[in-house]
Amino acid sequence: MRPLREFPLEARRRVRFVLCDIDDTLTDDGRLSARAYGALERLHEAGLQVVPVTGRPAGWCDLIARFWPVDAVVGENGAFWFAYERAGRRMVRSFWRTAEQRAGDRRRLDVLRGGILAEVPGAAVAADQAYREADLAIDYREDTGPLAADEVRTIVELFEAAGARAKVSSIHVNGWFGDYDKLAMTRRLLRERFGLDLDAVGGRMLFVGDSPNDAPMFAHFEHSVGVANLRDFAGRLPAEPAWVTEGRGGAGFVELVAALLEGR
Repeated sequence: MRPLREFPLEARRRVRFVLCDIDDTLTDDGRLSARAYGALERLHEAGLQVVPVTGRPAGWCDLIARFWPVDAVVGENGAFWFAYERAGRRMVRSFWRTAEQRAGDRRRLDVLRGGILAEVPGAAVAADQAYREADLAIDYREDTGPLAADEVRTIVELFEAAGARAKVSSIHVNGWFGDYDKLAMTRRLLRERFGLDLDAVGGRMLFVGDSPNDAPMFAHFEHSVGVANLRDFAGRLPAEPAWVTEGRGGAGFVELVAALLEGR
């Protein structure tokens, strides 16, 4: 990972889409600062397309799509995308799996939930679980813990032993049934909502994140950025971003936005 200051100016000026994680990328200790939200506003006002790509639940993503200065949102690690059409007052929702499939998945996840909590003392179901459509979020450091790295690995292994996919964020281990992740749904979003081929956008798109569940995005995008707290996961990342900010969390995001808007 190279320092953000080495990101060439001309390459920064070509970026037209900004994809961003939320927890510990936009936020600091669970709070969204005025500075970080203002940075989102500046991107929007400059004409860039902004899409949060997060592990947070459908309930949150409905609010984000409606109230934030964004063009769409990918939620639950790729289970869906939402976009709010303000002129028509209509929320557009696209899910990876059908309602029937999600109902079946929920029954299997409920069984897993009991097993994980029994096997890993100190783990808890995430406080936002009630607002989720497709996954099970196990809290290891938001409102509980933090749990040790071997306990987090055990949670991942229990998901995978049941045939589920599992990803570790900065606060949760998210598990789900279905062949999707953040990158797969981002690809679908671009095609369905913007009429774009993800592989053809090249240097016009950038992703910024902070944790192992962002690795598919880091691996794909030429312009990928980690906020400084990504270093906390050193040695546990299947793929690393091209650049890293000096600031952690929201401060790192503000730093990135300033770099993207420089000279525009």
